[in-house]
Amino acid sequence: MRAKLSFGAATILFVVCGAAHAANVPVRITDQNGDPAANAVIVLSNDMTAAGRLLPGQLPTSKLVDQRNETFIPHVTVIPRNGEVSFANTDAPLHQVYSFSPVKQFELSLAPGETSTGIVFDRVGVAAIGCNIHDHMIAYIFVTDSPWTVITDENGQANVSDVPAGTYNAEIWHPRIPPATETPNSRLIIGDAGARLEISIDLLPDRNEHRAHGGRY
Repeated sequence: MRAKLSFGAATILFVVCGAAHAANVPVRITDQNGDPAANAVIVLSNDMTAAGRLLPGQLPTSKLVDQRNETFIPHVTVIPRNGEVSFANTDAPLHQVYSFSPVKQFELSLAPGETSTGIVFDRVGVAAIGCNIHDHMIAYIFVTDSPWTVITDENGQANVSDVPAGTYNAEIWHPRIPPATETPNSRLIIGDAGARLEISIDLLPDRNEHRAHGGRY
């Protein structure tokens, strides 16, 4: 079964009943124009994750963010709490990577060809990453306690795998969600037949995605 959700609506996305075993949840996220929404983060959480208890899962505990052509690659990185992110500079100029976000604050300089040691992200939330030299450079580190956290590809698609049967909250985050807009948050009941999410959300235009974050996070 499937259901579409307009941004900010509070509805049950879908209900699938069945025996208690792990299932897959394919996801497709689009914007208000029906275009695929890449870099959308989907989080399924239950009572344990809501209580701040980190659960074992398939999320890699270390990630690399590169800097090429004065661009952070990838634009959005998902990491579990207490995971670490290293930053590389494969550009010609010097970069000075920083975050003033409450989730994590740091500053480091990277000469061409250098890679930083891993920076541990021990608080759940979103850290905006910038470059002190190139203000147009922006990236985001999404830190989660849920092992059922995925990010959409250029087609707006993702797959949440190995989700045990049960009741979950389904939340969507995107760097172009308008400020002060409530994040979609709806109940999801999963059985052994799995389920499918198809959600439409309102996003700001693409041109804002790589501009300075202005302290939003």
